[in-house]
Amino acid sequence: MPKTRKFRSLFLSDIHLGTRDCQADLLIDFLRHHDADTIYLVGDIVDGWRLKRHWNWPQAHNDVVQKLLRKGRKGAKLIYIPGNHDEFLRSYLGVQLGVVELVDRCIHVDAKGRSHLVIHGDQFDMIVKHARVFAYLGDWAYEAAMVLNRWLNRTRRLLGLSYWSISAWAKYRVKTAVNFISSFEETLALEAKRSDADGVVCGHIHHAIITDHHEVSYMNCGDWVESCTALAEDEEGNFELLTWKEIREEQDEAALEEEASVPSGVIPIFPPAKAA
Repeated sequence: MPKTRKFRSLFLSDIHLGTRDCQADLLIDFLRHHDADTIYLVGDIVDGWRLKRHWNWPQAHNDVVQKLLRKGRKGAKLIYIPGNHDEFLRSYLGVQLGVVELVDRCIHVDAKGRSHLVIHGDQFDMIVKHARVFAYLGDWAYEAAMVLNRWLNRTRRLLGLSYWSISAWAKYRVKTAVNFISSFEETLALEAKRSDADGVVCGHIHHAIITDHHEVSYMNCGDWVESCTALAEDEEGNFELLTWKEIREEQDEAALEEEASVPSGVIPIFPPAKAA
């Protein structure tokens, strides 16, 4: 079993509780093995768009909420920055809901003294901002792709093949999508500069990355639908992306290899010590 890791701060975005594709069980496992002084929930934690169309709230989704609130009650600072899918919470900005503080954006100062604008990022997506109908159509298309993805990967598992994502493939191969991601990153980096920040932490486009744009750092938390990623800052102010799905797969493979190295029914013992 992996050891619990303690960080100065953790950033989670695009969990999409309320959807069938939310990887709630993996997130619960991640939260079980990771703690932080401050946890930022960087938007689209709950998917209000999908819940309006059809209600889906299994016990695992409730467990995610309870796990986060429990960390807050134990002393972690919880800062929730709503996104477009949980925009209904923007009516409560500035309100303290129990252990959770709701804000539109904030500045995080890391252990090295660098400032980072923390924002979901949908405010700079022109489709979401000015063409809501197309945004909803895009969400429907993404949902349809994920349904197709589930059936495809069931077949791949039967054939002994690994997980493969249609939407991720499209993001990296379709020129329009690649250009959108690049434009989004540059726009958010420029917003960080306008805010006199050294960097930006965001979500929204489900594309986890740490990179530099226009002399500021750009960090995207990713999502908990496909990539299952979180952004973490250690006590020295260093940032890293944790891809929990891959980490767990590697740990499980290592455990299986360790088991296979011990012959069945044989208990390994140390050789007897040599006489002095």
